[in-house]
Amino acid sequence: MAIKVLIVDDSGFFRHRIEEILREDKRIEVVGSAVNGKEAVEKARALKPDVITMDVEMPQLNGIDAVRIIMRECPTNVLMLSSLTHEGARITLEAMEAGAADYLPKDIRAWMDKSQGIRQQLIERILALGTSRRFRSGSVFDHRYPSSRATGSSTMVFRPESTTASRATSAREVAPAARRTPVTSRVPERESARPLTSPALRPRMTGEEKDPPTSHPAKVRFPDCRIVVIGTSTGGPAALQRILTQIPADFPYPILLVQHMPKTFTQVFAERLNQQCQIAVKEAEDGDRLKPGLALLAPGGLQMMIDPRQSDRVRVLEGDVKLTYKPSVDVTYASAARAYGARVLALILTGMGADGCDGARLLKREGATIWAQNRASCTIYGMPQAVVNAGLADEVLDLDDIGPLLAQQRRRG
Repeated sequence: MAIKVLIVDDSGFFRHRIEEILREDKRIEVVGSAVNGKEAVEKARALKPDVITMDVEMPQLNGIDAVRIIMRECPTNVLMLSSLTHEGARITLEAMEAGAADYLPKDIRAWMDKSQGIRQQLIERILALGTSRRFRSGSVFDHRYPSSRATGSSTMVFRPESTTASRATSAREVAPAARRTPVTSRVPERESARPLTSPALRPRMTGEEKDPPTSHPAKVRFPDCRIVVIGTSTGGPAALQRILTQIPADFPYPILLVQHMPKTFTQVFAERLNQQCQIAVKEAEDGDRLKPGLALLAPGGLQMMIDPRQSDRVRVLEGDVKLTYKPSVDVTYASAARAYGARVLALILTGMGADGCDGARLLKREGATIWAQNRASCTIYGMPQAVVNAGLADEVLDLDDIGPLLAQQRRRG
């Protein structure tokens, strides 16, 4: 059955261009269009689309308010169209708080271009969201997840990924970057000191097999680690907020965050996380020192790696131009494997594609611990599934269990 799409935009050009692109794919059916938020709400109720593409600024009822009503009355995955300015980022994050699932940049030049770039991105997002039924209709900061430093309204955001959803980085891509740049040197390919004995570690090579059972948090042993590294994509900002807002200020380990996001958004997102969390959060800069209770977010468009010459610092560099994702989970995972070996706790969260799987393989060879988010709590079960299917996950966890497991760790003395 085709994925039904409702197009909402007050611009005739964008309505026509979106419909033109979507009608090229037989897996997608455009069921209607709307020119303002009020009409969008009415048609969402009547047509019951699988996905809605939504403009932000529209007459009568703007996109943000329209999303709030839609998520309350007829929950639907919404793909926002937004500018990449600082103000555009702020507004888009507000739309994400209202419940939108993802967004694409609204750059007139890119949409006028007849190349495959924006077409491929739009179709991939529609297909991914059209098969997902994970809806969010309220703030992630409810009564279950208090924040000691929260001020004002909360922001629930999702990944504005600017690249394709296909397998982003392979071992062939990571390895050449490692040879050219010292900070991405590949770890030695020796076998892990720990046998892969967990049920979650059994390789699954076909899509017909059942998912491994979700680990019970009471049975999860926290590893002897020195750093926590988290990678995510679609749905990741909301997942990160849910996890990070539960971590105490005296958390004993540094945290590295890799979220597929363009530069303007990572800056705004880091600032917002810092307001909401008890730990400190900042967008990483080259030379930043790793500190307990500090989370460094990889800047959009760049790669973040642990400096092999000073393992208590990060490098933020352009990285290999051939790498699809900037930032890439694979690159950060690989550098953590090289710098800390078995003493890494890596988390792979919701997201399209398979970024992080090759890096997880390098971590596992060093004996590191890997936790994967389960299917039930993912917006898109792509990145965690790749790691689980490769037999690399020590634990498969529900999103709601990850924060409390981390929150139990506190500095001693």
